[in-house]
Amino acid sequence: MMKATIFVILMQLAGAIAFLPRSRSPKLSLSHSSCKPLFDSNSPNISSSESMPNSAETLKSKLFHQITKLNELQEEDGKISVDFGVKGGEIDKKSRAPRKLDFYTVSERVGQAADDVFQTVDELSKVNPTKVATAGFGNPQLKAPLDGPWNLLFSTAADASFSKDSKRGDAKAMNIVDAGRERITNVIKFALGEDGKPKAVEELRVKLAATAEGPNRVNLIFKYVAVKCTKLFFFPLRWTLYIPVPAPFIGKIVVAIRNVKNHLLRRKAEKFKLPKAFFDVLYLDESLRVHKTGEDNLFIQSRPDFSIQ
Repeated sequence: MMKATIFVILMQLAGAIAFLPRSRSPKLSLSHSSCKPLFDSNSPNISSSESMPNSAETLKSKLFHQITKLNELQEEDGKISVDFGVKGGEIDKKSRAPRKLDFYTVSERVGQAADDVFQTVDELSKVNPTKVATAGFGNPQLKAPLDGPWNLLFSTAADASFSKDSKRGDAKAMNIVDAGRERITNVIKFALGEDGKPKAVEELRVKLAATAEGPNRVNLIFKYVAVKCTKLFFFPLRWTLYIPVPAPFIGKIVVAIRNVKNHLLRRKAEKFKLPKAFFDVLYLDESLRVHKTGEDNLFIQSRPDFSIQ
């Protein structure tokens, strides 16, 4: 039983070391569609609400309806099946980075619905009201626009795709930003089992160090993962396992050894480089956040108090 529990922990961990997972497709209510930035209108960081293009509200409403439509189509046509590792379609075989989902593999209309979301995000990014999304990083005295919790609404990242029909199971995800302390926490809460009881691994919390690079880029370094468990051997017991993530220096050593090995064995393989973890903010206001990662994966998030039904 203990071996099985540890196996589950390691497999769930494999799906958490990238950026963010996605919650099960919710329907969205547009009762809270304000696009006010987090700073007041006197702050030099943002454009005043009066000068903001009226299209921002229209585009946000359009985006939410498109996500709702995409989720409904996936309920009818199915979701992309993603399980652990390379074989499960979670990780790219070559780069070992989270794989980008191709929604056309489900159906033509699901693919087109996803394309509509991408097009609206592109339009929305042009009316971003927040000039400096990274303001406040490293400065606890300043109110930061990225601060606080964010729930995931949509993502193209395979490691952020969860389904009740997969081995990973269904899950809800959120992201908590503490800009002043330069910390980010990714939270994955797994759904209850078919028996209505918590699974052996109930929750994952991925801790990251975050630093600003320019007005809209945030660099990330993974620190450790806290695995909240509900069983120990045969006994029901809530406990937390802390798993450190290798530092960048160790990662560089591993990459160097791999490249030297390929060279000595004369393997025709491209030189492997350690990927840099970061995301660029495309749009940010008090209720909506859109960003793209270094692997070109898109994430759309909202505040927890945003009306989602």
